[in-house]
Amino acid sequence: MSPLEILQKYWGHQSFRPLQEDIVRSALDGRDTLALLPTGGGKSICFQVPALCQQGICLVVSPLIALMKDQVHNLDRRGIAAAAIFSGMSHQQIDIVFENACNGQYKFLYVSPERLQTPMARERIKRMNINLLAVDEAHCVSQWGYDFRPPYLQITEIRKLIPKVPVLALTATATAEVLEDIQDKLGFRERNVFRQSFVRSNLSYSVLYEDRKREKLIDILRRVPGTGIVYARSRGETKEIAHFLVKNGINADFYHAGLPGEERSAKQEAWIAGKSRIIVSTNAFGMGIDKPDVRIVVHLNLPDTLEGYFQEAGRAGRDGQKSYATLLYAPGDGAALRFHLQSAFPPMELVRRVYQALGSHTQLAIGAGLGESFDFDLSHFCHVFKFDQAPTHAALRLLELEGWIFMSDASASPARAHVTATREELYDYQIRNKQADTVLKTLLRAYPGMQSDFVDISEMVIAKYAKYPVEVVQQLLQTAQNEGIILYEPRKEKPQLTFTRERVAAENLTIDLQKFNLRKQRAEERVERAIRFAETRQCRSQQLLAYFGEPESKACGICDVCTGRHKVELPAAGFEAYEKKIREVLRHEPLPLEEILKAFALKRHDAVAQVLNYLLDEGKLVMGEEEKIGLN
Repeated sequence: MSPLEILQKYWGHQSFRPLQEDIVRSALDGRDTLALLPTGGGKSICFQVPALCQQGICLVVSPLIALMKDQVHNLDRRGIAAAAIFSGMSHQQIDIVFENACNGQYKFLYVSPERLQTPMARERIKRMNINLLAVDEAHCVSQWGYDFRPPYLQITEIRKLIPKVPVLALTATATAEVLEDIQDKLGFRERNVFRQSFVRSNLSYSVLYEDRKREKLIDILRRVPGTGIVYARSRGETKEIAHFLVKNGINADFYHAGLPGEERSAKQEAWIAGKSRIIVSTNAFGMGIDKPDVRIVVHLNLPDTLEGYFQEAGRAGRDGQKSYATLLYAPGDGAALRFHLQSAFPPMELVRRVYQALGSHTQLAIGAGLGESFDFDLSHFCHVFKFDQAPTHAALRLLELEGWIFMSDASASPARAHVTATREELYDYQIRNKQADTVLKTLLRAYPGMQSDFVDISEMVIAKYAKYPVEVVQQLLQTAQNEGIILYEPRKEKPQLTFTRERVAAENLTIDLQKFNLRKQRAEERVERAIRFAETRQCRSQQLLAYFGEPESKACGICDVCTGRHKVELPAAGFEAYEKKIREVLRHEPLPLEEILKAFALKRHDAVAQVLNYLLDEGKLVMGEEEKIGLN
């Protein structure tokens, strides 16, 4: 079938969105392709359609377990065979999925980048009939990017195993520098970028300077009808804010990665269905969620990167209707962001102590642990080893960035089972075990296909039909596994920690200090750009577009700056005082706008900007090179 016929058959869309068909054609022509499509641009269609046009399997590299599971579920719903391999799965389970992929049982195999490093992955990939290598969240491959992940660098090694297979890299946010780096790191044979403009003409960006953020939030949500997302910095704050909104008559709920999987799914589904109007969340919420009618996104705190802000704000108005992205910014927010940044780069002594404690916690011997996953509760770990939680989390993050470990948030994995015994062995076991016979018969009737692959099961459903308590069912399934009749994976709820290298003695732990310092410098630059966005009186859309490589964009006409919501009427005496201080600040050299504003209190910035504009218009000040303002 043609790409359009496949789109119509499986997705029910009558036509592609802008650029989608060009990207699909490029992949089908066998060209290495980089697609930059902002949030909601339909990235997954770009690799799923060309993969379905050809014989063989599409190997998809993705860092987000929840997103992988969601995409596999959506493909299964459409009758397209797919599977995923990620941290937390057993060796046997991974082995079976890889073998099935080699035998052509799936059209899509999703793999976390950490799993690409294992010998098992490399040997099986050589045997697969791969038609396309898709790299989702491709900005993770770039050390200049905001979310660099070392395991992504292994993708070039995988390409050597499948040299004729094209790569299709996809990302929603990347600067020009990162786009170049992605193509270098993934070994593109030629430069080939499809880029959709970041202009969101229906989305009004606003930065409101507010000390009383909660009261202002109530005011905003009462003025703007429809579904919304409110982003808070901490898990505790999400619950607190949601309760505050409910108390003030606004239908709201909260969400964060620390909640049990079933509860998170229920909250997400209720919000998507419109049963909850507002969801208050950490940045764990929103990735991969397809809800086009979000009318308002409010940030109670400034994200530490413009990439993060643009992605989160961009979840509003995907249906093209007028929507709002509002950042509430208070004096001290910039300083708080700078403080958080410093604490995100812990001293090496702490990193070594945390790594040593991980070995004790998991009881791993030196030289062991490669690819092994463990349930991991950060607060329990800190309690046992007497660590403070925030710096410990920063140390673990550094170990992750250096490629020693990989951490995943709590992501509910349902129980899974796979019958490995022959028909005769199974029959003999059932004859000898009356209770197990009832459970196994129920299992085989309720879940066909168990003899060829792992199948998601519900112990509660089996218990209901077998008329046994759930605990008895779990025990019988575990016994059947011990006897070699089935493979059984109990339900998992806890976050997972995976060792991506063999464990070494803490004194032999290597950290690349040059890279560490470079990452810190880059992070500082991104924080300063984010602060500048919040504190500079220039069209918000223009600032974002310039950051993402579109410097010639026009003023949007709908943000807080363009609509003049910050205009201030100044008496003559006040004007003269501001002019005098501005001349004093510029006495020695021309300065950029943000440097001038730093000489004034945050609450004065609107007035200062008004005075500066007047003085520029009157020719008393001039705009020179690099947009620096100087005395005339």
